[in-house]
Amino acid sequence: MDVTTSRPQPPTAPFVRLFGRYLREQGLPVTQQRQAVAEVVFGSDEHLSVDDIEGRLRAEGDRIGKATIYRTLDLLVRSRLVAEHDFGEGFKRYEHRLSRQPEHEHLICTECGAVHEFKSREVQEIKREMSERFGFRTVRHKLEMYGLCRSCQEAGVEPEEDGLTCPIETI
Repeated sequence: MDVTTSRPQPPTAPFVRLFGRYLREQGLPVTQQRQAVAEVVFGSDEHLSVDDIEGRLRAEGDRIGKATIYRTLDLLVRSRLVAEHDFGEGFKRYEHRLSRQPEHEHLICTECGAVHEFKSREVQEIKREMSERFGFRTVRHKLEMYGLCRSCQEAGVEPEEDGLTCPIETI
């Protein structure tokens, strides 16, 4: 299996310009705050939460409120330049879609929330085979696997039982 877990950080300027063009096409202003949020998202190879983005902006000296960050992320998602992920943590994460690996899979640690990406020829082959078998034209796919990362396992964390249990005792 071809496994890749990290990507080089992308140059942000071309992506921020694309976002600016989208905003202008929608009749929306290209503000410094929107550009700053876009630079953080496009400058990261991680799956960022709103809190992550806010923290990075503050570290750079930008004081941009969460409402502005949320609104900008909504625009980035609508522009199709950024993907929104819900990994079941109670909040969303964001990742830019303009990477060298547009199709990749996710391993999500249910304990610490770490997200690891990988690319697999086998998954791509299964997608192709199933599409052919069912006469289906696949335009995108998503594979997420949940479990415990190595660090959490080494720390002694045990996985929670998965599945439903009936609260009523049966005999």
